[in-house]
Amino acid sequence: MTLRTFVTAAPLACALMLANALPAVAGDWIFGAGYSSFSRDGAEDSALVSIEYQHDAFWQRGNFDASFGAALDVQTTGDLFIGAGAVGKWHLQRGWFIETSVMPGAYAESVKLNDLGSTFEIRSAIAVGKEFATGKSLSLALTHKSNASTADINPGVNSLLLRWHVPFNG
Repeated sequence: MTLRTFVTAAPLACALMLANALPAVAGDWIFGAGYSSFSRDGAEDSALVSIEYQHDAFWQRGNFDASFGAALDVQTTGDLFIGAGAVGKWHLQRGWFIETSVMPGAYAESVKLNDLGSTFEIRSAIAVGKEFATGKSLSLALTHKSNASTADINPGVNSLLLRWHVPFNG
């Protein structure tokens, strides 16, 4: 493990230990699997898994909810992203929904050419999903990570994920 990976992973480990010590809160756990395509020539595209937590809405108006969320994405190459930010969800008819999020965070690459330009990266996402009578949902998400040109290079990476949403009532 490199020092950079440790510095990126240490806050996640602390957050997980703290989460176990705090009272449970309501929200959704989202488990995803998919594939990433890096924009940089020579980068190593790979499969990824994602774990996301979305808290219950802090604001609602009509069929739109706003909440906070956090995500951990791990590439099969070892690249890692952890971030937190805002989530918006539009509830459509018959249980369908559109979801979007913006999560600034930290990124550490394991493959040299998978470098996205800096440790600071922003993950944006859009998803279309269907909620079932059980309260669980299935969605298809497209995500993009980039540093918004805050670094000398900004190649970015796009991912397509199939995600399973599981409600959690604390």
